[in-house]
Amino acid sequence: MTGQPAPLISLDPSNLKPESTALFLDFDGTLADIAEHPDAVSVPAVTCDILRRLERSTQGALAIVTGRPIDHIDRFLAPLYLPVAGVHGLERRTARGTRSAVAIDEKGFGALKRKLKAFADANPGLLFETKRGSIALHYRQRPELADAAAAAVHAALDGHSGLHILSGKMVIEIKAGEATKADAIAAFMKELPFRGRRPLFAGDDVTDEDAFREVARSEGISIKIGSGTTAASFRSEGTDAFRAWLARLADCFDSQLLTEQGL
Repeated sequence: MTGQPAPLISLDPSNLKPESTALFLDFDGTLADIAEHPDAVSVPAVTCDILRRLERSTQGALAIVTGRPIDHIDRFLAPLYLPVAGVHGLERRTARGTRSAVAIDEKGFGALKRKLKAFADANPGLLFETKRGSIALHYRQRPELADAAAAAVHAALDGHSGLHILSGKMVIEIKAGEATKADAIAAFMKELPFRGRRPLFAGDDVTDEDAFREVARSEGISIKIGSGTTAASFRSEGTDAFRAWLARLADCFDSQLLTEQGL
């Protein structure tokens, strides 16, 4: 990071064009408010409508890039069916609906699951979550266990290769494979309808920093939601402020299209 990012209000949506912008959006803490339990989150109906309008105005150049599995995003955003990079890039669905996933050593992952499940069971209030290629310990309800959770994860990883630790907001996660959110965005940008456009990525967590740097390499726009040191070029004070800005962007894109159509 070189200096503080500019505030989001200085990013005028009217300066962006729907035909030349590729939108990549994180989910938790960006489109949806953080909740005590991952299943307790919800996306306001008005936000789903904004996403629908942006998908239409950009001719489909809108993707969700998240730590959640693709199927979870489909459930939260139904009936929208968007391109998605899930589990921090381990799985991806293109704009054409083609799905791909990084190969996982399921046997080795099973041993890790058993160790960390035992740790979570011994510490009420910890939430143990498993996804394909990912194991997460959420300690939002037991913040005093942050160090103990990190130690348990590092101990469980001893002797295992090809695994990575991701520290997020009140969660520590083990992820298999080398794929990242940055890799997912780079892959999308090689495909239609994203190819040849300027990328814009918004996210709220430290796990989004590699994607901010990837977008910068493409001379794109990056937006950090909330506080914290970041490589992003702009910052939004919170989820509500970002969703309000996203609504303005949808209005601007719709207006530009109507003008072009002479309506």
